[in-house]
Amino acid sequence: MTRDEMTCQEFVEFLMAYLDEELPGRQRTVFEGHLEDCPPCKVYLDTYRETVELGRRVCDGDAAPPEDVPESLVRAILAARRS
Repeated sequence: MTRDEMTCQEFVEFLMAYLDEELPGRQRTVFEGHLEDCPPCKVYLDTYRETVELGRRVCDGDAAPPEDVPESLVRAILAARRS
């Protein structure tokens, strides 16, 4: 990525590298710039982080998921973990 703009599709493609802190400096700057300018992508990132945290809580077995989490989602996370 050499330009100073990023599309929402590119944002999604770089999301894991961003969360894993693996984006090089310039790419990270462009990613974060897009995040500041695109409220839907900010919501997407926040929701993604919440989903990852929920998955960790369910998979660790130490804490029950919040009561408002559908049982089908919990089962899907556990099934994905087993595969």
